[in-house]
Amino acid sequence: MAAHRKPRNRPLGGSTARTAATLALAGAATATAFDGTGHAEPQRTPDQVRAEVDELYQEAEAATEKYNGAKEKADAAQRRLRSLQDEAARREDRLDSARDALGTVAAAQYRNGGLDPALQLALSADPDQYLEGAEFAERAGDRQSAAVTRVRDQLREIERLRGAARIELASLRSRQAELKRSKRTINEKLGTARQLLDRLSPPEQAGVTTEGTGGNRASRADPGDGRTALPVAGPVAAPGPRAAAAVAYAYQKIGSPYVWGATGPNAFDCSGLVQAAYRSAGVALPRTTYAQISTGRRVSRSELLPGDLVFFYSGISHVGIYVGNGQMIHAPNPSAPVRLAPVGQMPFAGATRVV
Repeated sequence: MAAHRKPRNRPLGGSTARTAATLALAGAATATAFDGTGHAEPQRTPDQVRAEVDELYQEAEAATEKYNGAKEKADAAQRRLRSLQDEAARREDRLDSARDALGTVAAAQYRNGGLDPALQLALSADPDQYLEGAEFAERAGDRQSAAVTRVRDQLREIERLRGAARIELASLRSRQAELKRSKRTINEKLGTARQLLDRLSPPEQAGVTTEGTGGNRASRADPGDGRTALPVAGPVAAPGPRAAAAVAYAYQKIGSPYVWGATGPNAFDCSGLVQAAYRSAGVALPRTTYAQISTGRRVSRSELLPGDLVFFYSGISHVGIYVGNGQMIHAPNPSAPVRLAPVGQMPFAGATRVV
């Protein structure tokens, strides 16, 4: 019988060694992953989150102003389209009346055998009325010719109105598509910001929302809840009654929530607050920041007076109402209500004096 010998251990070599090493590394990587010590996304500090959230809010606000502009134009296109449709309907009613009149004349001619009105009068049994009748026939012919001309003109005008309505409808649909795109962008930016904030503890979230772009880092007068008292140095008189009324309105709205696209009376976005404040003072302002900055007279930062509009960022995407002592009232972003804030907390882009 053959002897049963114990097999010898042979060193691993070649492809066998490489396979074993690969398996070992894979096992180690798997174990590391389960232990939670792998290459995970680095934890952001509250300051980093604040910076990212600020940037997202700024981008969302720029998209909000685009939305506001597109909505303003869509509303105008809707009004023009409705006006054109109403005018076309009125023209069609007048056209129907003119056609009825022509139909009456045509029917009368058919009943009378289609004879020329002058010949009919010449053969009349009452020749004494010939001249009077002939004059009537001439007037009737003129009226018929004028009626035909009016019908033709009305048909051309109705077609023109319909063409203009088609153009307005195309414009309206384009603006509505732009609204959808801007709305989607806004919601995406705000959703990402919310996700970032949700990763922080409640105290850290409070720090971000009170000290971020929409907050009051440099304001000693702000207790942190957005319901700020008058500036530290005391109120400054506005240069005129309408500017004073706009400033007073803004103070009354401190603490109101920020809602993008809102123009009051209970919620606002930044340009919506400015528009509502001056509307309360009897002054009509455009809807968007980039239109508002072209209203009134441009003033330098050193010339600011209460009631002036102050704008921020290179894209003119944010606006507030200056109230004196280097401070403004503005609607910051969804994480902060309408509040008093220092003008210097954001990149200054310009100012205008409306009245």
